[in-house]
Order: sequence, then C-alpha cells, then structure tokens
Amino acid sequence: MTLSQWFIFFLAVQLIHGLGTWKLYIKAGRKAWESFVPIYNGIVFMKILNRPTWWVALLFLPVISLIMLIIIWVETARSFSKNTTTDTILSIVTLGFYNYYLNYFTDLKYIEDRSLKPKSGSGEWVSSILFAIVAATIVHTYSLQPYVIPSSSLEKSLLVGDFLIVSKMHYGPRVPMTTVGLPMVHDTIPILNKKSYLFNDRVTEQNSSLKSKFQLPYLRIPGWEKIERNDIVVFNQPADTLLDMNDFRPERNYYKPIDKKTNLVKRCVAIAGDTLEIRDGYVYINGIQNELPDRARLQFSYEVTLKPGKTFERSIIQQLKTRYDITDGIYATGNKIIIPAASEAAVKTFKNHPSVARITRFIEPEGKADIGLFPQDPSYDWNRDFFGPLYIPEEGKTIEINLKNLPVYKRLLTEYEGNTVSTKGNQIYINGKLAKSYTFKQNYYWMMGDNRHNSIDARAWGFVPFNHVVGKPVFIWMSWNTNGEGFNKIRWDRVFTTVHADGKRTSYFVPFLILLAGRVGYSKWRKRKNTTI
Repeated sequence: MTLSQWFIFFLAVQLIHGLGTWKLYIKAGRKAWESFVPIYNGIVFMKILNRPTWWVALLFLPVISLIMLIIIWVETARSFSKNTTTDTILSIVTLGFYNYYLNYFTDLKYIEDRSLKPKSGSGEWVSSILFAIVAATIVHTYSLQPYVIPSSSLEKSLLVGDFLIVSKMHYGPRVPMTTVGLPMVHDTIPILNKKSYLFNDRVTEQNSSLKSKFQLPYLRIPGWEKIERNDIVVFNQPADTLLDMNDFRPERNYYKPIDKKTNLVKRCVAIAGDTLEIRDGYVYINGIQNELPDRARLQFSYEVTLKPGKTFERSIIQQLKTRYDITDGIYATGNKIIIPAASEAAVKTFKNHPSVARITRFIEPEGKADIGLFPQDPSYDWNRDFFGPLYIPEEGKTIEINLKNLPVYKRLLTEYEGNTVSTKGNQIYINGKLAKSYTFKQNYYWMMGDNRHNSIDARAWGFVPFNHVVGKPVFIWMSWNTNGEGFNKIRWDRVFTTVHADGKRTSYFVPFLILLAGRVGYSKWRKRKNTTI
C-alpha cells in the first residue's frame, strides 16, 4: 500500500475501535469521544485496562501488532467482568468483535482496580503464552535470530549443523515489510508446508490482489557497523522469485516479498564500490588478491589418481575424514577419487599418502563460458574460476549504461531498484526515457562461499542488495554432526564459540555452565534465606 492508503487504513481502524468501545469508555468513567481520537484513544484504553502506556507502541510494530490485538481483545473482556474461558475464546475467534456485543448488548460493570492475574488456569495459560510470544517475536524481529547452516559452502569456517545466533543490530534491523504472518516463522509453516504469510505470489496479481495490500515499504533502523570485506553475512536470496532457484535466468516466475525470501549465509568478498575479478579460482578486489581471515579455508575440487596396483579402499575414505579433514562428499571411480571440496593444506598433506600418485585441481580454462552463471548471457565468457572484472554498485555512484554491460545490471535496474528497462536499436530506455547512465539507489555486495567449487552463490545470481541483508552471525550455540555417533553427535569444541574472532576457536560452554550453576545456586540460597526470616 501507498502511504496515503496506509493512512486511510489507520483511520478506518480507529473508527472500528471507537464504534466498538465508546460505551465501554463511558462505563470506565471516560468520555465517548476519547475512543475515536487516534493514539490518544490507545493511551486512555491502556489506563482502562490497567496496563502500561508503552503497550501502545507495540500496537504499531508489524507482526507484533497482530499478537497485541489478541491480547487487547482478551484484556477488554476481563476488564468488564468477562473472565471465563468461553469469554477468552469468543474474544479471539470473533477477531475482537465480541467487544461489539459487550459494548451494545450487555450492561457490564467496569472493574477499576482489576487484578492482572487471570481467574482460571486456562486464562493464565493463554496469557503466559501470548506474552512469551510477544517478547520472543520482538527479539527475533529486531535483535537476535537463530539460524542453522544447511549447506557446506562455508566449510571449514561454518559447518553443516552449526546453530547460529544472528545479530540484526550490527547492520541495522529491518522493519518487517510483510505485516501479516505467523510470528517467528519464515516463509513456510513447519509440518503443514504451507505459506506462513499473507501475500499473492502471482506476478500478474501482486499489485491488484487484496492479499498484497498489507506490505510496508523498506525501512531499516541504523546499525552498529557497515558490512566489511570477508564478513560472513545472512541475507535473503535475491533470486528467490524463481520457481527453480537453481535456474537463475532473470525472468521472474512469481513474486516473493524481500523479507520472506530464503535466508542464506555466505562470505561478503566484495563491498559496494569494489571491482571484483576471479582469476584461477582466487578472488581479486581492485586488482589485489583477497586475503581471508585465518579461520577461513578455501576449498576446491580435486581429482586423485592412485598409484598402479592401488585400488579404492574404505580405509582411505575414513582417513580422508579423520586424518585429512576432507568431509564434503567423496566419489571413487576405478583408480581415481573425486574430491568435491578440500583445503589446500589438506591436499598438501594427502599427497604424501602411500597410495596417491598425484592430485590435480579442477580448473575451468579462461574464456570457456558457463552460461549457467551470472549474467547468463552468451556475450560473457565467464566461469566459476575466471569471472569478471565486475563493478559492485555503490549508492549514489553513476556509471555508463550501454548494450555491453546491460545484461550485468538489467536485473538490478528492474528487480531491485524498481525501474522499467527497454531497448530500441542501440538505445536504452529507463522508465521510458533515453538513458546513457544510471545512478544507483542503494549499496550492493558480492557474496560467495569458501567452498569455491561446491557453492551456489553470487556467481549464479549476481548482486545482493543491502535491503536483502538480514544480519551478522556472531555466535555458535550448538553444532550437530549428523554423521557422529552417540555423545559425539555434538561437536563440543564448537559449542558457544564466536564466528568472526581470529585465532584458534575457543568454546565458552564450560564458563557458561559455571555461571549458570552459580546463578541457580544463588537464587536457591536467597529463596531459602527469605523463607527463614
């Protein structure tokens, strides 16, 4: 919706509230007109409900507001002597219109000094659940969000099964653009496998459908820091408007709101304003080879040729995992072993294995085009090992736009910055006007996996706009190894470790347990002391 449409919607909600509660205001000793005045009516109503004034602010937070409305409906009934389980259920299932019935068809007594403790066990249970959901949703939406690593693109920095805490405060939390959806659920309802939010995904209907009218424009609260090179970043996959996310041709099949696109985690190897190039599999930024943090390990694909008379044995596979830390899938064909991903240090050591004749890194030759990679245009002969040079757009910077670089920036111009682009002969038109240059509206980034030959990343879909950035992983609170056995399914050395720190990874799990035990012990001691007094 436009700002004017949101304003009209806001006034309509105030009118609905006033019509459904004005008599209740009078019974509570207030004036009828107070129920119709925007914002002020909320402040007065919180006093009627014997709830803090700051609750009004929660009514204006997307997603959280939906939960708060349920709480307000229930609290209204309880403030006017309707405390039964039936009253609670009717308040919820009627979407608050039960208050209309109370307002017009009942003669209720207002409880001025109402106890905030529910009268029934079920009522207390409902209240506790709702308040817990509100608190958790605020933290999840604006501060910290859990995330689990689903793929091996960042091995050995982050492993499959690492459970992360992602800080949204570092780069600034986004105000949810999708206002109607289940709290703390991304795009799909677990088990049911149904869409968790209200929106019409069809391109032809996205602007006309009523389901799509409750979207807010992009807004981000200022963060603590800017994205820097080599930061590990969680972001919404830009190409998640395609039915097949492995087919990155720029035609869109359906629409998906930005904040509901699939969450991914990659390393930001290039920031806005950089010129990126990949040579022989290595990233160069502004002509200088990118130096990764000491915890990062670049991985490439290799072919291992065994010595004559040597054959593939299960023992070799086990040694690859335990001795050489080569874990990302291994394939054997005759006297050859295909390793999809291994670090250079691991390969250097594995070369000394008595069964190994030679190890050869897979490398795409320069000039051999991979049409499946960005920008999916035959005029660009880029592949995963030789890519670019490519300018990463920076907000406020102007570049020349021509037929040669249009394939690189067309999706950016249309999908991410909301323009229309067309060509007539050798001329390019943006929003119907002849264009020879363009000034970018936001910053863009280049996100890649350390697993260079076994990662679907920006080389497939292109630029990541800043409005797609979710946050910065800061902490690993759990690490689960599906291939482990028993007690070793948990990678104990990774539990309670930081993500971006330099040097050897240190677990703070034991200090945490000590502090937790101390806290519990102190609470019990204090409770016992207060009991004896």
